[in-house]
Amino acid sequence: MRKNKIITTFASSMNANSKKNGLLALSPMMVFLGIYLISSIALHDFYAVPVSAAFVLASAYAMMISKGTLQHRIEVFSQGAGDRNVLLMIWIFVLAGAFASTAKEMGAIDAAVNATLSVIPSRFAFAGLFLAANIVSFSIGTSVGTIVALMPIAAGIAQQTGLDTAVMAAVVVGGAFFGDNLSFISDTTIAATQALGCRMRDKFKSNLGIVLPAFIVVIGIYLFKGTGAGTDFQTGPVSWIRLIPYLAVIVLALLGCNVIIVLSIGLFANAVIGISCGGFGWGGFLSAIGSGIAGMSELIIVTLLAGGMLALMREAGALDFIMSSLSGKMKGKRGAELSIAATVSLANLCTANNTIAIITTGELARNISERFNLSPRRTASILDTFSCMVQGLIPYGAQLLMASSLSGVGAIDIIPNLYYPMALGLSALLAILVRR
Repeated sequence: MRKNKIITTFASSMNANSKKNGLLALSPMMVFLGIYLISSIALHDFYAVPVSAAFVLASAYAMMISKGTLQHRIEVFSQGAGDRNVLLMIWIFVLAGAFASTAKEMGAIDAAVNATLSVIPSRFAFAGLFLAANIVSFSIGTSVGTIVALMPIAAGIAQQTGLDTAVMAAVVVGGAFFGDNLSFISDTTIAATQALGCRMRDKFKSNLGIVLPAFIVVIGIYLFKGTGAGTDFQTGPVSWIRLIPYLAVIVLALLGCNVIIVLSIGLFANAVIGISCGGFGWGGFLSAIGSGIAGMSELIIVTLLAGGMLALMREAGALDFIMSSLSGKMKGKRGAELSIAATVSLANLCTANNTIAIITTGELARNISERFNLSPRRTASILDTFSCMVQGLIPYGAQLLMASSLSGVGAIDIIPNLYYPMALGLSALLAILVRR
């Protein structure tokens, strides 16, 4: 009896310590959110606190609470910041900034805006742009690529017509996640189907039942909002030759070309057309590249800091704590699916990358699926959908940071207008709650 009591006491102590350590591992994210949100609210200005400043302080805190020597902590942080996925994202940011700036300088954005407004009546501006983003994102399978291609056009339309730039930016971001969630060539689709061992077409069919209600609701909202957009827009003449860089970017992306190659070709096209048509000289082209990259500087710094801080959190056991905490509280199929949704959502909050969140939680989701006899394709849909929903709403995610940089609107201003990610999350939650 005494021996059993000692074992029970020891186990309780271990569980308490595990919980304490897990909460401590998660605390850097809480510090970041606390600094950013509380400071912004206290100052009555969400632009007063740079995201990079909040991440610097949260990263310093993560270094302080991490175990091991200082050299080891620095190495873990540096490895996280230098992760190949983080660096790849930074190269995309650099090229995207250069492309957007040179396109604007040589008149491509004005040409694209005039061409778009000459085709789409004002009352269909929101719905039309949302459908365009849906088609592009589904075809290329990447939300970041869709935002890079369409965000400058959306911002230009808003500037010329007086429509709310934050709403237009949110339309593009929402449409970008439509394809990120459904596309057969999306990283998240590939990761989810591989983790659960199901076919992509089966996951697509299951996913469609979740997506369609959200899609219909959001299209209705945009059509309703468009009724107050006023009369048809007055447009200037369209310089069709200046549209070539944007058309090249969209077509090459639709053909499945690597986003690095796509942006490089677009940048080359900007140079050729801009110089030949008098948009700028060689010096002006180089200056536009420099200003475009400089405009991405905070985004690049935030990406590096986030990668380093999240690496420290992972080593401390933040994700293991999340997964172990949820896996022991499942009751029935509905509870199992809710646990999978919560796990991938929390993992996404900690990694700020929906593909990595799926890869991280995929094995656990498969084990839960087998234990509770869940459909693999439905589980894959839940993984993908909730990761995309969370990724579309976090202000420190690559997509919202990119959208903010290209549109000139703060991520906090864009978030309240993200109808599609919100509707997608609600539709997915209802699909779980009303399951038979």
